[in-house]
Amino acid sequence: MRPMPAPLSPFSGFPRSAPLRAADAIDRITAATGRAAAWLALALVAVQFAVVVLRYVFGMGSVWLQETIVYAHAAMILLAAAWTLQAGGHVRVDIFYAEASPRARALVDLLGALLLLLPFMLVLLVVALPYVGRSWSILERSREAGGLPLVFALKTLIPVFALLLALQGIAQAIRAAAALRGPAAPAPAADRS
Repeated sequence: MRPMPAPLSPFSGFPRSAPLRAADAIDRITAATGRAAAWLALALVAVQFAVVVLRYVFGMGSVWLQETIVYAHAAMILLAAAWTLQAGGHVRVDIFYAEASPRARALVDLLGALLLLLPFMLVLLVVALPYVGRSWSILERSREAGGLPLVFALKTLIPVFALLLALQGIAQAIRAAAALRGPAAPAPAADRS
């Protein structure tokens, strides 16, 4: 079965500006990363099922498998957060936003990205890099005997999370600024289907 073509945008006849093409590229990266991270949910359920069966049927435990659950859960959340932002799934006060005009929403999105999201992601990145660097310098392992020797890789997800969310914030800001500029600009990501 062939996929349905994407609905035509009312702005599809206008040439895309360089910033909007950059926002589109960021959206593709975000969506690909988010879809890949979503598959971790299946792995998470399978490993959790194995842990339960091993413990309650065979009376065995596995620190390695239990830590795999923690790693998969952390990776799924940290890698899919930007995708959730792109889809408009993050929690916000929708009392006013839902009833606001597209222009007011674009202004809220622009100010939210520039004044809240991007500065926080920058601070997180600056704080996380030395923390992750120390972990890599000693190739940090689990403190538990039989645990995973990849704590340094798990900690690497923190700056990756900050970078992905900052990129998606930039795409959101570009789209919001374009929506504020005029009617030939596409709607912000949360309003697109």
